[in-house]
Amino acid sequence: MKRLIIFLLVLLSVPLSAFSLTYTEIKEAYQRSYIYEKSGDYTDAIKALMPVYKSYPNGYTVNLRLGWLYYLAGRYADSELHYKKALQVIPTSVEAVLGLMLPLMAQDKWPQVESLAYRILKTDYYNYYGNLRLSVALRHEKKFSMAESVDRKMLSIYPTDVNFLNELALSLLGEGKKLYAKTIFENVLILDPENVTAKEHLRELTSLSSQRTSGQSGKSRTERPSLKNRNHKEKGRN
Repeated sequence: MKRLIIFLLVLLSVPLSAFSLTYTEIKEAYQRSYIYEKSGDYTDAIKALMPVYKSYPNGYTVNLRLGWLYYLAGRYADSELHYKKALQVIPTSVEAVLGLMLPLMAQDKWPQVESLAYRILKTDYYNYYGNLRLSVALRHEKKFSMAESVDRKMLSIYPTDVNFLNELALSLLGEGKKLYAKTIFENVLILDPENVTAKEHLRELTSLSSQRTSGQSGKSRTERPSLKNRNHKEKGRN
């Protein structure tokens, strides 16, 4: 029981004597925030938590949630701020690092995302989202072979996971292995017939293949003289 109380104090990050909100007030603030979030009203979801944040500005839980809500609202700098504050309270938190990756990904800050992903993998080598976001970051940095290695590692334990199958196909595309990538996208559609990523890239690959075939066919027709013209030229020489 004593350990539980200490842990809760860490989450709130204030001494027990400084409590200015009751349990009921905190609970109701979170409930209102969840309701607003569910309706897509992120501004009011944030406002609902402000009394809690003002009372516990260094609290882990409130900063973690504000980081998420500011991310949803598209306020990425604020999102980063609150996720970092949560990490100051519990530096070992994997969920806070995963959260911090979200606004960074939204701003295409791929080197930072890569660094955070490796930080997670030091703690949890097979962390699903840590590896998935690492693959995405490496691919955007054009480190395709490294991304492929991450994808294959995760597919060794999640062989039918469509997210990692798509990532593998995209990494292979970056390496110029189009036929191999096409086969994987086709397999994804067996597992997930409505998968948007696989459908879009298969459409593009099929279109490119058709254009190439059409171009080669047209080139062959223009370069190869007709039998009639060839006969006419031969008669002229005779």
